[in-house]
Amino acid sequence: MNIGIPRALIVGMGALFSAYHLVLAAYSLLGNYAESVAPIVLAMVAYAIATVASLVPLGSRRMPLWLAIVNVVVVIALPLLVTSQLDPDREGGNGYATWYIAAVGTLMTITSTRRRHLWAWIGVSFLVVQTVIWSGFGALAGLGVIGSVVWVAVSHILSVAIWKATLDARRFASAEREAAEWHAAQEAHLYERQFRLEQTSMMALPMLEQIVRRGGALTPAERQECLHLEGAIRDEIRGRKLLNDSVREQVMAARRRGATVTLLDEGGIDDLSESELDVVLDQLADALRDTTAERVIARTVPEGSDVAVTVVGLSGGGGASVASALGQEPDEDDEVALWLEIPRTPAP
Repeated sequence: MNIGIPRALIVGMGALFSAYHLVLAAYSLLGNYAESVAPIVLAMVAYAIATVASLVPLGSRRMPLWLAIVNVVVVIALPLLVTSQLDPDREGGNGYATWYIAAVGTLMTITSTRRRHLWAWIGVSFLVVQTVIWSGFGALAGLGVIGSVVWVAVSHILSVAIWKATLDARRFASAEREAAEWHAAQEAHLYERQFRLEQTSMMALPMLEQIVRRGGALTPAERQECLHLEGAIRDEIRGRKLLNDSVREQVMAARRRGATVTLLDEGGIDDLSESELDVVLDQLADALRDTTAERVIARTVPEGSDVAVTVVGLSGGGGASVASALGQEPDEDDEVALWLEIPRTPAP
């Protein structure tokens, strides 16, 4: 986000002022103020070239250092070339022949506007010193030198203020984006919590009502069903995307027949599309339905692998290393009854 005066407007105004000074310079040649026309014409050409180079809207807004130095050289040359052909004590003054003073102010104002303030002040400072030496202190006001200095000062103040405002606007925009991202993250967390709470309530409410009606006097089968329900609620928290209706049904069926089922979603399948995820979960549901393992662990694989989900089933006899690798408590009598790697992309 940028705050500032349109660049085309600044360029247009600078071009008009510069052209006006050249018109005054050409008109002054008709008044026979100068002893020789050649130095005046040379000053006009140098000023025109420097002004065009400074106003061409190419590159960054900040003026190149070499161009700022060239402008100062031109500003030093203009008074020397023009005043060398003028008489400071001429009766009636020199009229428009002192066009170079406003020209210097314009060129240095352009330089300051393009954020080369030091070089702009060097240029107008030379104009002040040269004018005092050439015509005395009284000429500073009479010839308009003070006006040129004021132009540079105003340009310096405005350009610095606009630049600071631009930086502040960028900071505010960045802070606004960060606030929006934080707000979106908080809303996502809130939605996730509300979703989990609603889902947990739907699952647990019937059993809780039954416990209240019976005053906690449940049969062993009902107590076991409560444990299955607690496991299902835990699956919703730890399993996340590893769950759909088919997987939930097969997990509950496996627990009711005495198996222990653990689902661990660690974010490895967040990049899958809905259709790809459905294929993966259908294969997981099929594996849970067909296995007779006593302990089943399904875990997502980190992104970057061709495998989406690893399913391991353990039964009595020798699979301790597999259980340990999956974060489960190893048992020396475990053996692998199921090993399945579900790919991210289904085979053609």
